[in-house]
Amino acid sequence: MLQIRCKNNNITKSFPEGTSLLDVYQEFADELSMPYPVVSAKVNNTSQGLKFRLFQNRDVEFMDAREGSGHRCYVRSLCFVLYKATQDVFPGSKLFVEHSLCRGYYCNFKKRNNDVLTDDDVARLCRRIQEIIDLDMPFRRTESTTEEAIRVFTDRGFSDKVKLLETSGQIYSDYYMLGDTVDYYYGPLVPSAGYLKVWGLERYEQGLLLRVPDWNVPTRLAEKVDQPKTFGMFAEKTHWDIIMRLSNAGDVNKAIMRGHASELIQVSEALQEKKIVQIAEEIDRRFHREKDPVRLVLITGPSSSGKTTFCKRLSVQLLACGLRPVSFSTDDYFVNRVDTPKLPNGDYDFDNVETVDYHLLEDHLTRLMKGERVEVPEYNFVTGKREYNGKKLKLGADTVLIIEGIHALNPLLTQQIPDSTKYKVYISALTSISLDDHNWIPTRDNRLLRRIIRDYNKGAFTAQQTIAQWKNVLKAEDQWIFPFQETADVMFNSALNIEFAVLRTHAEIILASVPRNCPEYSEAHRLLKFIHFFLPVSDKEIPPTSIMREFVGGSSFKY
Repeated sequence: MLQIRCKNNNITKSFPEGTSLLDVYQEFADELSMPYPVVSAKVNNTSQGLKFRLFQNRDVEFMDAREGSGHRCYVRSLCFVLYKATQDVFPGSKLFVEHSLCRGYYCNFKKRNNDVLTDDDVARLCRRIQEIIDLDMPFRRTESTTEEAIRVFTDRGFSDKVKLLETSGQIYSDYYMLGDTVDYYYGPLVPSAGYLKVWGLERYEQGLLLRVPDWNVPTRLAEKVDQPKTFGMFAEKTHWDIIMRLSNAGDVNKAIMRGHASELIQVSEALQEKKIVQIAEEIDRRFHREKDPVRLVLITGPSSSGKTTFCKRLSVQLLACGLRPVSFSTDDYFVNRVDTPKLPNGDYDFDNVETVDYHLLEDHLTRLMKGERVEVPEYNFVTGKREYNGKKLKLGADTVLIIEGIHALNPLLTQQIPDSTKYKVYISALTSISLDDHNWIPTRDNRLLRRIIRDYNKGAFTAQQTIAQWKNVLKAEDQWIFPFQETADVMFNSALNIEFAVLRTHAEIILASVPRNCPEYSEAHRLLKFIHFFLPVSDKEIPPTSIMREFVGGSSFKY
C-alpha cells in the first residue's frame, strides 16, 4: 500500500499501487470542502493531470482553476475542445491559438476555402463545443517514442508539431486524443470535457475570442475588456514573424540549426530600433506643433518589460531629433518606507500607487511645465527615505521631460496637466512566437524568466524568492498597470523572436537551484520544461544597447 499525504488538509491515507489522482481526490473530497471544482493536482510539487497514477509514496495537492497550474490545465483542455469542434464542423480548417487578449485568448481561424468567418459559423462551433462537453468526452493521453509521435503528426499534416518534436531532443513524447481528433499539449489536461462548464466563444476582429473562467471566481466568465491597441501591437509583430518565416519554436530552432541565429538577433534589434525612431520622430513632431506642444513623455509597463533601457534608447533618438530629454523615475517620489502601504500579511506593498507621493510629483511637473526651476528628490533605497541632494531641473526651450515608472500612466499622477501636452508609451514583452499552433507562450512567462535572471545576477533574490513574489506582482499589475495600457498613444513590444533561446543559456542553472521540496519548485520545473523546447543560443551577439542586456547583463547603459 502507498502512503499519500494530501497537502490541502495535511492528512495521510493508504492507497493501492496504481491509484489515480482522481481516485485519491474522491477519497479525500468530503474532508476537503474545496470551494470550486478540482481540475488538476501537484504531485511532489510537479503539476499532473487527475488521471496520473501513483506507484510510490507521494505528497499531493489538489488545484482548482484559481491556481496557475489549474487554470492552465483548464484553458489547454478548452482549446482542445475548440480545435476538435473546428475540425468536426469545418473539416480541413486551421486554428491558431495566438495569444491572451481581452481576458481570453485570440484565435486565428481559417476555413478551408478561406471564406469570411460569420456569426452563423461561430454559432455552429458553439453548438458543437457544447455537444462535446455534454457527452463528457474523455481526453486520452498516449506516451510514445518521439519518432512515433512525429509519424502520427506527419500523417495528419501538422508541420508545426513535427518541427517542434524534431528539434526537442526528447526520447519520449505525449500526445492526446479527443474522440478521433489528435493534438499535442505540453501540460496536463482535465480528465474529460465535462469538466469544462465555463466558456464562451465570439467573433473578434478577423478571428475568434475564446473566453475562459475568471481567475478569482472560476465558476463565472472573466469579464471581457476590449484591447484594440494591444491587438494592433500583436498584429504588427505577427506580420513581421510571417515575413521572417517564424511563427513557432520549431521555426526558430530550424533557423538556429541552419546558422541564422546571428541574423535573427540583428533583424529583431533593427525592428525594435526602427520602432523607437518612429516614436521619437512622432514626439518631435508633436513637440514642435503650434498648439499644445508635447513636453511630457510618460513611459510605463509591467515588471521586466524593459522600461529602463527603452527610456535610455528613446532619449538617444530624441537627442538625434534635436531635443534635449530630461528623465527621472516615479520611484524617486516614493513615500518614506515607514509610510508605505502594507499587504494583508504585513509586507510592504511597493506596487501600490499610494507608495508614490503623487501630489508632490504632480506639483513638481506642473511647475516645470510652467518654466519654473524645481528641486526634485532622489529616493535612498538603503535608508528608505526621500532625500533632496541639490538636483534641480528647469525645462529649456528644447527640453522634453520623460517620466518612467509602473504608475506613469495612472491619471492620478498628472490629472492637472492637459492630455494634449502628454505623450504616453506602454511597453511590454508581448511574445508572438508559440510552441506550435495550439500551444501559445504566455507573455508573463517571458517577463518572469527575465526577472528571475536579473534578480539572480544582481544578487537581489534567488529564483525561489522571485517565483514566490510573482503572484503578488501579477496581482498588482492587474490593479495598477493593465487598466491604463489602452490609454497609451503608442505600444512598444520589447520581446525578441530568439529571446527564449538566449534566456535558456542563463535560466537553466538558476532554475535548477530551486529545491524540490518547496512550493516554488512547481513553477521552476514548468519553466525548465518549457525553455528546453528551444535550442540554446549564446548572448555574445546581443548588442550592449539591447533591452535584453537589462536582464542578462553587459549593458552599455548605466542604471
